[in-house]
Amino acid sequence: MIERKIVAEKMKELQIEEYITDNLRNSGHSHTKLQRTPLGEKIIIFASRPGLIVGRKGQNIKKLTIDLKKKFNLENPQIEISEVENSNLDAQIVAERIAASLERYGSQRFKGIAHKVMMDVMGAGALGIEIVISGKVPSTRAKSWRFYQGYLKKCGDIALTGVNRANSTAKLKSGVIGVKVSIMPSTTKLPDDMKLKEASEIEQKPAEEKIEKKTEKKKPRKKAGLKSSERSL
Repeated sequence: MIERKIVAEKMKELQIEEYITDNLRNSGHSHTKLQRTPLGEKIIIFASRPGLIVGRKGQNIKKLTIDLKKKFNLENPQIEISEVENSNLDAQIVAERIAASLERYGSQRFKGIAHKVMMDVMGAGALGIEIVISGKVPSTRAKSWRFYQGYLKKCGDIALTGVNRANSTAKLKSGVIGVKVSIMPSTTKLPDDMKLKEASEIEQKPAEEKIEKKTEKKKPRKKAGLKSSERSL
């Protein structure tokens, strides 16, 4: 069945993306794209720090290529690294940064970490950001702490297409802490954005004169006279 084959391929792509994400933690990994070419599978990894992913003399890339061949039976995987232009506007990189800070400094400083990240994101030009930290912070009971700043769409098509969302986890001694990040970048076009034009920009178009076509009246045709032979009859 064609449907089962398509589902199996998509499941395989998802497993590859999850495997790459788990192996590239704390290296500024954003997301992964898979493309099928005549030469083999092309894997594009987007990251803020490509040097950490490549490694010394490309050792990390070589190891990752061998692991993908063995684990997922890929014939000729070609890995390409692409740098993210602004890491502060990428929700996945921001979520990984918060999780790494929680693992390093502990859950007692989660408020300072969240506010510092919000300042960096808003300073990069984002319209709004929301951070939700869930888990045993700072007490022994699980709670959810929400931090937000700016303007963020919650419903509608803009909330689905214009908001960048990501999740991450921080593993501490007290337990696992979940991190959710939602960022609305400055490139998002809102439907209620209106720009007023100045009077000089408005061009007055000349009124178009309506040209009425004159309909000519057709003259009635004269009937041809009878011939002399017909008159005599």
